[in-house]
Amino acid sequence: MTAIVLSVSRFLHLAATVIWVGGIWMILLVILPGAKTALESAPMAGKLMKEITRRFTPMVNISIPVLIITGLIIGHLGKNITNPLDLYNHWTPVMLVKHLLVALMVVIHFYRGWLLTPKIGRLSSRLNESPEASSLSIQVAGLQKFSLNLVKTNLALGLMVIFLSGIRAAM
Repeated sequence: MTAIVLSVSRFLHLAATVIWVGGIWMILLVILPGAKTALESAPMAGKLMKEITRRFTPMVNISIPVLIITGLIIGHLGKNITNPLDLYNHWTPVMLVKHLLVALMVVIHFYRGWLLTPKIGRLSSRLNESPEASSLSIQVAGLQKFSLNLVKTNLALGLMVIFLSGIRAAM
């Protein structure tokens, strides 16, 4: 029974990783450039990306607890897993760095979703109504660029996490 639970946990852990990191990869390297090229209009590309984000974000929001729960199960049931605070174990530093990077990814994800995106939306809605539209437009563009840079950061962090998982698997 333990082998089945461990196998299902590893499958779900990998699936959640593919959804999150693979989704970011697909959005940044395929969909966003394609939307900019094919749609030729920044507002249309923006609408498309907003719709993709609306559909993708809930998948990531589900993937995060799946990663946490399955990670705990794998850590508890997996072979050769010892006390995570045992600093003399050769894999502990790798796993510590991996989990810190994942925690940073989670913070970035929820910061963008709960704080940054709503702020961009509020400012964007004031663009047509405000006499200071040009300064608001500059502010919105800056926040959008910052948001995109955070997505790129999460992709880089996600790739580092996968690399560290490969190192751990090789140990």
